[in-house]
Amino acid sequence: MMSTATAFESEIKRQAAKRSTMVSVWVNLFLTILQIIVGIFAKSQSLVADGIHSLSDLLADFVVLAANRISHRDADDDHPYGHARIETAASLVLGMLLLAVGAGMLWSAGVKITEPESIPDVSPIALWVALFTLVSKEGLFRYMLKIAQRVKSSMLVANAWHARSDAASSLVVAMGIAGNLMGYTFLDPLAAALVGFMVMRMGGKFSWDAISDLIDRGLEEQEVQAIRETLSAIPGVRDVHDMRTRRMGDYALVDVHLLVDGRISVSEGHHIAATARRRVMEQHRTLDVLVHIDPEDDHGHATHTCALPPRDRLMTVLQEMMGQDLSARIQVQLHYLNGSIELEATLDPASARSPEERQLIEQQLVDIIDHVREIRSVRILESRLLVEREDPRDLPPPHA
Repeated sequence: MMSTATAFESEIKRQAAKRSTMVSVWVNLFLTILQIIVGIFAKSQSLVADGIHSLSDLLADFVVLAANRISHRDADDDHPYGHARIETAASLVLGMLLLAVGAGMLWSAGVKITEPESIPDVSPIALWVALFTLVSKEGLFRYMLKIAQRVKSSMLVANAWHARSDAASSLVVAMGIAGNLMGYTFLDPLAAALVGFMVMRMGGKFSWDAISDLIDRGLEEQEVQAIRETLSAIPGVRDVHDMRTRRMGDYALVDVHLLVDGRISVSEGHHIAATARRRVMEQHRTLDVLVHIDPEDDHGHATHTCALPPRDRLMTVLQEMMGQDLSARIQVQLHYLNGSIELEATLDPASARSPEERQLIEQQLVDIIDHVREIRSVRILESRLLVEREDPRDLPPPHA
């Protein structure tokens, strides 16, 4: 379940994505119309190609808006980890869209270059539109990247660099048109081809990154090490191992094993695990942390431990040896360590009616080793209640 801080951060990111994307929509809508209309009348293939590129940006913006709306929905039964990966899917759609647009540009430009007699002279107005587009796209890139870095959204970063690729392509278009105006007519379709190549390159990068995340790519080593250091600093943690991470949108899912003292209670082990989970979620961009507590290094003894007899079987042996009356007077704690079992029996002194009865209980506990070969040691402890207070949760808070 997402923490309050994470939910607040998610809402800030959603609003930032909506605001920056709407700015991009209106800028790209205006530039698309301007470039395509002027490119057709000015007979500039590269300007038309850049206009189509701007149109792909417009479609990309709508994809981002839709993904941003869906990705921030709460977790449900079908999506227990939430919908954050829709952002990754959106980045994949953006990448595939860029690949398709870039391939079309390359094909069209290649046809023109192989038929130089079909290349017309370009009108000077195309150059002014290309320069205006260049300035507009560079400004849009800087605006979007600033917001994306502030809210740490990979989807918004991808969309911002998409705008930067447009600015770079507009520069190439301006150079191609300028070359055409100076008499080198082939430079206009050549510029269109370069734009297509740049678009395909960016699309390939976005697609590969998105696919890597969708097939559970882990966090960068620096991020993993930072999480490891956070866990190692928690009191009671002796070692951190078998850590696995995977991305969920701009957040991460973490699975980790923590080695603790093998003789602490279950509740103390749970407290360490809960503390570890909370610390990681507070200090790192994580959606959920699954902590497994190990009482020993489970690489060497995991198989042997699983083969040891369970508690119910051991208690049956005890009852058969001691009888229902005596076995009910002791509390048994089992430690499954080093491939064997250590048995601790806690005896309330009041439950032993005589020294002879106590001696009988002790002897029968010792004899269990002969009946269960997996038991390595037997200890008997005395239980005496020294003091007991009311539920601490019902007490008033301490004075400052």
